[in-house]
Amino acid sequence: EVDRYISWPGQALSYKLGEIAIVRLRAQAEKELGDKFDIKGFHDTLLKQGSVPLPVLEQQIQAYIAERKKA
Repeated sequence: EVDRYISWPGQALSYKLGEIAIVRLRAQAEKELGDKFDIKGFHDTLLKQGSVPLPVLEQQIQAYIAERKKA
């Protein structure tokens, strides 16, 4: 693991930024949806995006929140 960080120092940072974004988006979804929040649905939406830039992921989660609010 140390060798990986030495040869690719930005890798750990990108993982941490992704984690922070996902935790923030989940908290937002839980707050906005209340009882309509579904952890499985949230994770399904998150994972089906694949490897995308964080702004794209945020747009998709915002769309998920809006859709769930209507349900």
